[in-house]
Amino acid sequence: MSLNKKIAVPLIIVLIAAAAGGGWFLWQKKTAAKTTAQTVAQGKQLYTCSMHPFIIKDKPGTCPICGMELIKKIDNAAGGGAETPEQKQQAQMLGHVSLSPTQMVMANVATIEARRSDLNKEINAVGIVQFDQSRQAKVTAWIGGRIDKLNVDTVGAMVSKNRPVAEVYSPDLVATQQEYLLAVKSRDQLKKSPIASISQNGEGLVQSAKQRLLLFGVKESQIAALEKAGKPNIRLPIYTPLSGVVIEKMVQQGQYVNTGELLFNIADLSTVWVEVEVYENEFPNIHIGQRVEIRSQSFPGKAFSGKVSYIYPFLDPKTRTVKARVEMPNPGMKLKPDMFVNAVIKVPLGSAIVVPVTAVIDTGTRKVVWVESSPGMFEPRDVQVGQQTDDKIQILSGINPGDKVAVSGGYLIDSESQLKGGVGGHENMPGMKMNEQKPAAPGQAPAAGGHAGHGAQPAAPGKKPMGMDDMKM
Repeated sequence: MSLNKKIAVPLIIVLIAAAAGGGWFLWQKKTAAKTTAQTVAQGKQLYTCSMHPFIIKDKPGTCPICGMELIKKIDNAAGGGAETPEQKQQAQMLGHVSLSPTQMVMANVATIEARRSDLNKEINAVGIVQFDQSRQAKVTAWIGGRIDKLNVDTVGAMVSKNRPVAEVYSPDLVATQQEYLLAVKSRDQLKKSPIASISQNGEGLVQSAKQRLLLFGVKESQIAALEKAGKPNIRLPIYTPLSGVVIEKMVQQGQYVNTGELLFNIADLSTVWVEVEVYENEFPNIHIGQRVEIRSQSFPGKAFSGKVSYIYPFLDPKTRTVKARVEMPNPGMKLKPDMFVNAVIKVPLGSAIVVPVTAVIDTGTRKVVWVESSPGMFEPRDVQVGQQTDDKIQILSGINPGDKVAVSGGYLIDSESQLKGGVGGHENMPGMKMNEQKPAAPGQAPAAGGHAGHGAQPAAPGKKPMGMDDMKM
């Protein structure tokens, strides 16, 4: 029996308290509805809380629950359904969110002024140093013979086009030189002939023998020296088409070679190519003539500069990248072929309104920016965005230069707007439905809503309502 009393007494007390609280809440709703009906009948303006619509006052002030500034209450039922311009303006204000200075500090809301400025985008890519194919050459044997002297015997040696890299002995070359000397001697003798056809025939023999020497790789200066000396050279010097570095050597001294056989491979490293790989979503911003900054781990802190000279017309299906050729000088030959480097391509995007990336809220179907229309009052703006860098983004339309936009705390402002049924960022997303806040008709209490949820309760009598100022960070 005593156990039943211990359970029954607290239960009765709880039921009495619940009944008293429910009665007080119904009395508040009835009083609010009566006040609303009387005020509407008198044509007075009512004020309500955007977070707690059941709070209705007949004068401006703050909400006793959350401490937010009260806004004007809209009631279309009393006006027969027709909206006046003032009511339309008030309806637009429903999407606005008002924050006190304390709330802005607690929500970490920061604003910045939108300005028009030039924006440059940096495209980072990796590349490989390659030989400049227009500065490569092969040294071949123009005539068959024996390599009697090899002036370059190691790979990596520097060569000059004015100095021979090898000397070759060729019986055919010696015979051709003798033919040339005989043709010269015959020409001198036939010049004395009174017959014109005979004197001209001597000159033709000389030109024919000279042409054969040129085809064997003998230079004009060597032919002139041969004619002056009057005797053939046993060994013919072999020269390179350009100055550079020997990157491949295929012969040894004393080796016999055939006509056209490859002797050396020469490359000029004073200019190199860097083939950078750009992803397919970024290569439309790459153009011939753009400046490219090259950095290598071998030379930290030092930047090399070059220009885009060619963009390859195909895409690598494995890496989904397009190669761009960067031609650049290589003083001191610091950049070595097959070296990995990092490339930075700066792309000018032109002048536009620029804001930080954090200011734009992407809902999937819309881009929203919260603009501070007045101190503490924020309104959503649909914007159209352009190019984006690491921390900046172009705004093509939606805001004007000078507008103050929220760069931090925007998602909190957007959440507050959604909780009060405003026109923030997410209510129009596919598959999502928001509970609409409808203005109450006279004699009816507004539905509970706001960020207090369905369980919002009015402050108990004699107890100070809790606001955001009472929260501890």
